[in-house]
Amino acid sequence: MCSFPRPRSGVCSGSETSRELDIVVNIGGSRQVLSGEVLSRYPDTRLAELATQAAGNAEDLSELCDDYGGGEFYFDRDPDAFKCIMEVYHSGEIHMKRGICPACFMEEMEFWGVEPEFLDECCRSNLHDVEEELAEIAEKVQSLLEARERVRAVGVGAWKRFQACVWRLMEQPDSSVAARVIAVISFLLILVSSAALCAGTIPELQTRDALGNPTEPPALVAVDTVCIVWFTLEYLLRFFAAPRKLRFLLSFMNVIDCLAILPYFLLLTLTQLGSALLELSDMQQAVQALRILRVARVLKLARHSSGLQTLTFALRSSCGELALLLLIMGIGVFLFSALGYTLEQSHPDTMFTSIPQAFWWAVITMTTVGYGDVYPKTTLGRCNAAVSFLCGVISIALPINPIINNFVLFYSKQRVLETAAQHEIQLMELRSQEAEVPSRSRRRTHVHKHTLSDAQIPLLEEHSLPTPPHTSP
Repeated sequence: MCSFPRPRSGVCSGSETSRELDIVVNIGGSRQVLSGEVLSRYPDTRLAELATQAAGNAEDLSELCDDYGGGEFYFDRDPDAFKCIMEVYHSGEIHMKRGICPACFMEEMEFWGVEPEFLDECCRSNLHDVEEELAEIAEKVQSLLEARERVRAVGVGAWKRFQACVWRLMEQPDSSVAARVIAVISFLLILVSSAALCAGTIPELQTRDALGNPTEPPALVAVDTVCIVWFTLEYLLRFFAAPRKLRFLLSFMNVIDCLAILPYFLLLTLTQLGSALLELSDMQQAVQALRILRVARVLKLARHSSGLQTLTFALRSSCGELALLLLIMGIGVFLFSALGYTLEQSHPDTMFTSIPQAFWWAVITMTTVGYGDVYPKTTLGRCNAAVSFLCGVISIALPINPIINNFVLFYSKQRVLETAAQHEIQLMELRSQEAEVPSRSRRRTHVHKHTLSDAQIPLLEEHSLPTPPHTSP
């Protein structure tokens, strides 16, 4: 039996003994002497329980430590994390050391029996961020696994496998060469369709219809029709292969795809209804609005660009900064437009006829655009313009920096998440392969034995001879 450190005073019992006992612990090669009086401040922790049982000369302490002997207790744990956790016995709170993984640190706290509530607020935020990242990685890994299971599913029917292959072909450009070719074709057709939309507004290229209205040339109409046919076929195939139809329809990018192809068919329907209906002024305005909606095709580029998607998510996460920017600009526009209208009233040729009309001047001045269509003519009005210009520069520059930081952080975070998800998938595949090798060897051995036994039985039955009777000599 190993010898433990003895109490400082000879006449002690119970909790007093555990409080006065010093124990020696070895944490990953780092040897430390801990006071039982300090450890007893939190009796529910592992170290306090260890000190109590060591004071009572308990024989079996293997459940509390990895090894013990010679009055020393050994733990195969992180010594840096242990030093941070020991702060709870002295100051009542814990601070994570820089460079320690928060998830691993929480595992260390759980091992030593220290509650997470002792973690300081500054460190809880880091822990919350790490938990969110781990949840996102788990979600991304789950989505990748679901996508692979849909493709590699053996138990499902041929129709489901075909549907999964179509989904992989249309949604995952990195899955195969054919999927990459389809993605490139879609990207080029988006550019061609946008260029045709712009070229159709050039007066030298336009033609006249029977009513004398300018229309797009037939060549551009044909190009636009080919692009729309491709976009429609792509949308229908993706909808056909989508595992969740409702989620597919409500997705932001799929709504953009629908808006990109819907105006063409609405214009085609209105054209087929006849020219009499198109002569109505309201209907002509509706047609023009539908033609303007065709610019939504440019937004389809975000599907093929991870940078644009990152920008969208970064702007969504920067709603607070954007709201602050709009608030500051709104206050500045109202303030300087009212001052400009008041200061310019003394001039006979003033351009500020009202405060709402001066809003336009305040906006283009604070945003440093300055078209020059509206400008002050008095000295005080020009001073007001100079102050509004400086305030506009400052008010725009202040919230922009956090927005840029959010974009950089989100972009780097997405890269890390994708890499971590891929590594997790590869690790799971390696584990599954390692688990399959022994099972296959056992299965082959079992099949081999089963085959031998099946082959030997008929041979024994076929060539078995009656046993001769035993005769005694």
